[in-house]
Amino acid sequence: MKIANIVIRNFRRLEKIAIEIEEDETVFVGPNNSGKTSAAAAFRCFLGGRDFKVHDFSVSKVPSIDVFGEGGDKECLPTIELDLWFSIDPNHISFGRAFMLLPELSDELDKVGIRLKYKPRDPEKMRAEYFAAYPLSNDGEKRTQALSQFLGTDLNLKQHYEIVYYSLDDRGQEIVETLLDSRDGKLLLRELLRVDFVDAQRNVDDDEASRGSRLSTAFSDFYKKNLEQAETEQSAYQVIDENNQKLTDHYETHFSGLMDVIRGLGVPSVNDRDLKIVSSMSPLVALQGNTDLIYIDKKRQHELPESYNGLGFKNLIYMAIQISHFHLQWMRTKRNRPLCQLIFIEEPEVHLHAQVQQTFIANIWNIISSAANAVSQPDLVPQFIVSTHAPHILDTVDFEKVRYFERCELEGENRKKATTLNASKVHSLRSFQPDPVKIEGGQVDSKDAKRFLLRYLKLSHCDLFFADAAILVEGTVEKLLLPKMIEKTTDSLRTKYLSILEVGGAYAHRFEGLLSFLNIPHLVITDLDSIDPEGRHRVCRGDHSGALTSNATLKKFFNVNTVQDLLALTRDQKQDEGKDRCVAFQIGIQVKDNDQETRMIPRTIEEAFAYDNFTFLRSGDLSLGIDLPSDLKEAYQAIFERIKSSRFKKTDFALDVLASKTEWVTPGYIVDGLLWLEQRLGKTVQEQPFSET
Repeated sequence: MKIANIVIRNFRRLEKIAIEIEEDETVFVGPNNSGKTSAAAAFRCFLGGRDFKVHDFSVSKVPSIDVFGEGGDKECLPTIELDLWFSIDPNHISFGRAFMLLPELSDELDKVGIRLKYKPRDPEKMRAEYFAAYPLSNDGEKRTQALSQFLGTDLNLKQHYEIVYYSLDDRGQEIVETLLDSRDGKLLLRELLRVDFVDAQRNVDDDEASRGSRLSTAFSDFYKKNLEQAETEQSAYQVIDENNQKLTDHYETHFSGLMDVIRGLGVPSVNDRDLKIVSSMSPLVALQGNTDLIYIDKKRQHELPESYNGLGFKNLIYMAIQISHFHLQWMRTKRNRPLCQLIFIEEPEVHLHAQVQQTFIANIWNIISSAANAVSQPDLVPQFIVSTHAPHILDTVDFEKVRYFERCELEGENRKKATTLNASKVHSLRSFQPDPVKIEGGQVDSKDAKRFLLRYLKLSHCDLFFADAAILVEGTVEKLLLPKMIEKTTDSLRTKYLSILEVGGAYAHRFEGLLSFLNIPHLVITDLDSIDPEGRHRVCRGDHSGALTSNATLKKFFNVNTVQDLLALTRDQKQDEGKDRCVAFQIGIQVKDNDQETRMIPRTIEEAFAYDNFTFLRSGDLSLGIDLPSDLKEAYQAIFERIKSSRFKKTDFALDVLASKTEWVTPGYIVDGLLWLEQRLGKTVQEQPFSET
C-alpha cells in the first residue's frame, strides 16, 4: 500500500490543494513562502502531535470565525481538512487492514480514502464561553476581542476543536464522507501510516560550544533505540580500566553498518580521515553525551575532534542517522506495523556543496535499500517528500516527480486587483503536456517538445522553479548586460529572484507552454532579426522595404512575419495578461546628431544599444571598433555593417560596455519590458503569523 494523493483544505496558504504522491520520492519546489513547508506542517498537526493554532486557518477563513462569534450560524465555522488516498491491491494483505475504509466489498477498487477534519466540538458551548470571557461593552455594541482572538489565547482552540475521521467514497460525481468512530479512526490511521520529519532546522551549527556534541548525541539516540547494548556487569567496568578499548571495539562492531552507509554518502573526506566512535565513560552512561565522535587518520593514528570537520559533512551524517533511525523503527515494529511510511525531508541542501546535493537522493535510497534487503524485505521502503530550493538536487530528479507550488490570490479574488498573494496552487509536472511546436520545415510533436524542455532545464536552468519571474533572452550579450540594465532602470527588481534563460529567438516560444502551466510571469527579450524578403533572405536593415523577420518566437506569438507588422504592434498587444507574458523586441529609434536626424530600426540588441547611445559613440566614450562617418545616414549603414560582420565580437563588446564609466542608457524596448515586469511583481506576498513556506 502506498499514499497515492493528498488534499489539504483551509490550512494556512493552502486553501485547497491536491497533490499526487509518487511511490518513491516526490519533490516540492517553488518560490519562498509558497506553501511547501505548510504542506508538511499540516501532516505534523494531524499526525505528528503538534497542536493547531488559530493562525493555521487560511487567512480567508478567520473572518468566518468572527462572524460566528457575532451571532452567525455555526455552518460558517471553518474546518481544516486533510484527505489521504491510498492505493490498494485486493490480493494483498493490506486490503484487509483497510477494510473499514472500503465503501463496499469489491475487487475493482484500487484506492481507499480517509479524511481528517479539524472541527469544533460544540459550537454553541464555544460561543457561550467566549461571551462569558468577553462580555459586551457598556454600550452593548461590541466585545473587547473577537472570537478568533479568544481561540488564540491559552488552550482555548484545543479545548473547543477536535480531529474527527471519515471514510471516503469517490465513485460518484461527488466524494461522500462517512463518519467513523473517533477511537476506531485514530487506530486505523496508525495502522495505515507512519509519518516522520527531517526538519530544515537541524541545529548543526558552527558554534564551538555546541558543534562538538551534536553528532555524538545523534549517535547516542541511534544506539539506544536501534543497536544491541553492551552488558554492564563487572567485565564492562573493567573496560574502563583498560582505556575503554573493549567498549570502543563494541561500538565499532555495532556501528559498522551505519558507518558504511555514511562512507557511501559521497562526501570527500578531510585529509583522507575516517570516522571512529570511541568510548570515554562507563557503560552505564555510554553514548549519552559522554562519548566523542572523532576523525582519524588511520595511517598516522592522528585523531581530530568532531568540531574540526565542516558543517556540510555533519549535516549529511545527521540526516543519514535520522533517516536510518526512522526506517529501522518502522521495519522493527512487531505489532500492527503501519502499512506505509512517509518521511518529509526539508531543505537537505543546507551546508552541502553542489556535488553532494546532486547525489543526495540516490545515496539516501542506498541507505534505505540496504536496510530493507538486510531483513529480506526489499519492498519495505518508505515514500519521501523532499522540499528544496536547490537546483542541484532538482537536477537529478525525474521532472514527473516535481510538484510546483505557485503563489496565487485567494479563492474568489480577482487576480488583476489582488495586491497580496495569500494562497497557493500546486502543479504536478507529471500532468504537463506541451502543445506541438511548429518549426521551419515541419513540426515538433508534444513528446519531443517536452523532452527538449526537460533536457534544457536539467542542463542549465532548474532555478526556474524557485524564481519570482523568468526573463528569456537571446544570448550572451543580453545575459551579461541585463543585471546592469536592471540596476539602471528598475532597481526594485534586484530584490526579486529572477531566472534568466538564454534561449535564443528560435526557442523562446518552446518555453511558453511550461511557463504558462506553472503561471510564472515571464519577459521575453528577443531580436527583430530583419531579413530581405527576396532571394536567399539575407540579413538586412530593419528599414529595408518589405523586410521579414526570421525570429520564430515573434512569428509564433504574433502570427505575423513582416517587420512592418511587428513595428505596428502596440505596447498592450505585446503584453498577454492570460499568459502572464510580455514580449520586448527592437523598435524604431529617432537618432539626432548635431543638425541631422533620422529614424533607425535596429535588428539586434547591439544595434539598438548603438543607436540609443549614438552620442557616446560619436564622442568616442564608447566604441564599435570603427570610425563613424560624419553623415548620419552613412553612420547608420556603417554601424549595421560592422555589427553583422563576423569580425564583430559580441561578447567583447558587452564586456567593454560593462567596463566603461560612461553613463550609457538601456535600449528603450528593454526598458519597456523591465517596467512591465516591475509592475507585475509589485504584488507582495502576505505572510501569516506563525506561517511557514
